Amino acid sequence: MNSFGITDRGKVRRDNQDSFLVERIEGRDALIAVLCDGMGGEKAGNIASDLAAKTYAGVLRQRFAGQKLKGAEVPEAMAAACAEANHMVYSYSCFDSAYTGMGTTLVSAVMLDGRAYVLNVGDSRAYKITRRKITQITRDHSLVQDMVDRGEISAEEARTHPRRNVITRALGVDENVPSDSFAPRLARGDILLLCSDGLTNMLTDKEIFLAAKEHRDPLSLSRALMKAALERGARDNVTIIALTK
Repeated sequence: MNSFGITDRGKVRRDNQDSFLVERIEGRDALIAVLCDGMGGEKAGNIASDLAAKTYAGVLRQRFAGQKLKGAEVPEAMAAACAEANHMVYSYSCFDSAYTGMGTTLVSAVMLDGRAYVLNVGDSRAYKITRRKITQITRDHSLVQDMVDRGEISAEEARTHPRRNVITRALGVDENVPSDSFAPRLARGDILLLCSDGLTNMLTDKEIFLAAKEHRDPLSLSRALMKAALERGARDNVTIIALTK
C-alpha cells in the first residue's frame, strides 16, 4: 500500500478547519485514513474536525490491537468508531456555549489485506479512480444532492447552486448520526481518493480524473490536485488523501 495526505487553508479562509490522519497498523497489512471538514465558528470547526479524526482513528486502532479483525468485521468497527467520534464532538458542543452548533463531516477508508472499506457522513467524498474512469463511491449528505436525486436540478447545476454547502448530516450536531458504508473493489494500480469539498468545488470529476491519468502515485497526484485547486482560487480549505493498493 502507498499513501499520501495533504491539506491547505486555501486562498480565502483565515483558518484551516480540515483535519486528516493516515495510520498504518503495526503487525497487520492494514491502514486507516480519515478526513474531516469542520464547521461552526472561528475555532469550533477546527476542534470538531480534530476531535473527530483522532477519536475515530483511536477507536479503530484499539479494535485492531485488541482483536484480529477480519474483513467482514471492518464495516461494523468503522461505524462504531464513527459513532464514538460523533459522541465526542456532540459532548463538547454541549459542554461549552462557544462550541454550540459545531460539527464536522467525516470520510474514511480502511485498507486491510488488500481490500478497501469506506465510510462517510456529510459531503466529503471518496472516489475510485482506474486508468479508464473515475467513480464517486460515497453519496453526499447535502441539500443539493437531495435535489439532484429528486430531479429538481442537474448535477452540473448543483455545483454552482447558492445552497451547495448545506449538508444534511454531520458529526456532533445530534446525539446520533447514521453513517454510510461501502466496500469498493480495488485492482492493483487503482487509486482511492478522499477529499473535502474544498477540492470538488474547485475541480470537476473529469479534471480530477485527467490529473490522475498523469499522476498515478499518491504523492504526485495529491500535490497536482492541490496545486490546481489553489490556482483556481481555493475559496475553502482543501484536504486530499490518496491511497493505492
